[in-house]
Amino acid sequence: VQLQASGGGLVQAGGSLRLSCAASGRTFSGYAMGWFRQAAGKDREFVAAITANGGNTYYANSVKGRFTISRDNGKNTVYLQMNSLTPEDTAVYYCTAAPNIGVLQSRSPYWGQGTQVTVSS
Repeated sequence: VQLQASGGGLVQAGGSLRLSCAASGRTFSGYAMGWFRQAAGKDREFVAAITANGGNTYYANSVKGRFTISRDNGKNTVYLQMNSLTPEDTAVYYCTAAPNIGVLQSRSPYWGQGTQVTVSS
């Protein structure tokens, strides 16, 4: 699976961004999809995930209620809508794909190149 993330940028605190991740190479609808992020000097952390059929979503506590993950299997794309952004959300955001949620959160095999999100105060 090849993943191409986009949509990052610079936004003021309180603002919104929508990240997109386009997938190609294998059957997109058969994969759980997710987003991780890595802030400067910190480890990569889980942000959100969605099951292959879109029926279940999972979020880190730090983003719950502010971020929404969704997918369009017809467009082979997963989205991350980010609202009420804070400077603590500043990071490189990576999309990822895995056979299931458990693998995605522990040792996901497929990763996109990352897109920078910067939130100014």
